[in-house]
Formats: sequence, structure tokens, C-alpha cells
Amino acid sequence: MRVPGPAEPVLREAPALRGRVISTQSWRDVTFLHWAVDPALVAPLLPPGTRPDLFEGRTYVGLVPFRMVDLTLGRGPALPYVGCFLETNVRVYSVDETGRRGVVFLSLDAERAVVVPTVRLLVGPPYRWARMRFDRSGDTLIYETRVRRLGKRPASRVVVRPGEPYVATPLDDFLTARWGAHVRRRGSTVFVPNQHPPWQLQRAEVVELDDGLLAAVGLTGVSSRPPDRVAFSHGVYAEFARPRRVVP
Repeated sequence: MRVPGPAEPVLREAPALRGRVISTQSWRDVTFLHWAVDPALVAPLLPPGTRPDLFEGRTYVGLVPFRMVDLTLGRGPALPYVGCFLETNVRVYSVDETGRRGVVFLSLDAERAVVVPTVRLLVGPPYRWARMRFDRSGDTLIYETRVRRLGKRPASRVVVRPGEPYVATPLDDFLTARWGAHVRRRGSTVFVPNQHPPWQLQRAEVVELDDGLLAAVGLTGVSSRPPDRVAFSHGVYAEFARPRRVVP
């Protein structure tokens, strides 16, 4: 039996990417809503070779709506039309047997239909086509998502009011300083590395929250209570390198 290695320390600065850059993109108007949960709730949802990453004995579930801007293939020009779209993801936090920390996306909902099969083919995360809306009303931001599919169509409505900037805490670093994603792909697990500047965070007040996306991926009841951590960022520019296989 392979003995899991210790987790790498949380690094606010991204390590340099190795290998060819496969995509660049900017994430804008990002809202982070997080709930602390028992790791046993998350463990069955993770890909092979990973386990829940912990902060003070708990792990976290995130609901993250934002605007994707200037998506590219490689270091090419931004893709017209399909390179800008709204996205909402449900994510949890993982560590693999080498100690490498990452994110696991349980769902990623995007409003551009063509993006869904393309990104699935390139990387393999669970993208879904959704009807989405983003709006500003004074100092308030509104994000709406409804999955387009037959049968049940999970939806989410998040209304937040960003506030003053603040200095990131160790918990914020644990939740946002993540330099890759663990992704199921063709029966195995790959790690997709990324790099971006540290997030400049602002406090945020939840004005309204009505979410069914967490329950749709097996996290029933989590979003029925207020989030334990809420933050907002105007965004960052990010680069992604080729996926690497996680050795079980």
C-alpha cells in the first residue's frame, strides 16, 4: 500500500509552470462562497489518488460564480465570442499522494454551448451548458445559473455586495492559493497546473442566496445554511500547462 505523503505548504505565490502553456484566461468579478464540512462528506466525490485537503481538521465546499474573459488556446489570441462567458463552479479541495494540493471541480456551468465539449475534450472536467446572467445594480452583483438539460435543471441565484479590501488570512490562502486541479480523465486522474498572481480580496455581504447546484452534486443541505466564508475579487490573469498524470 502506498503511504500518502505530507501536504505541500500553502504558497501564496504560484510555482513556475513546467512545459507548454495550453491556455490563458482572465477571471473577473469573482465571488467565493465557502462552507466548512466534514471531510467524510467530500471523500467519496474525489478522483482516485486524492483525498480531502484539510484546514484545522475541516475541509471546504466552494460555490464560485464569475466572468471568464479572453480565453485562449496556447498563447494565441483571445477566442472571439466563445472566449468570454459566464461560469459558476462547485469545488472542493484535494491533496494527492505526493502532497500536491489542488481543486476538484464537481461541476462547472458555462453559458457558451461550444465551450462545453471543447474543454471536456482537452482537459476532462465536468462542464455543463447553462442559462446564465450577471448584472450590477448599484453596488450589488447578481449571478444566476440554470443548467440546460432534460429532467431536473439545478439552478443558483447569488446576490452579493462587495466591500472593503482586506489582507488574506491563512484560511483565504488555503481556499484560493491553489495551483492546479485534480481531474478525472479516461479512468484515471490528472493534475492540471496553473499560475496567477495572488488574489486581491474584498469583504462581501450575501444579500440573497438560493442554490441547488451543491445538492445536485451530492452535497445535500450544505447551501441551506449561510456560508462560513465569503469574499470577492475583481479578478486575475491565469495560465495553464499540460495535464500530468497522478500516479496512484
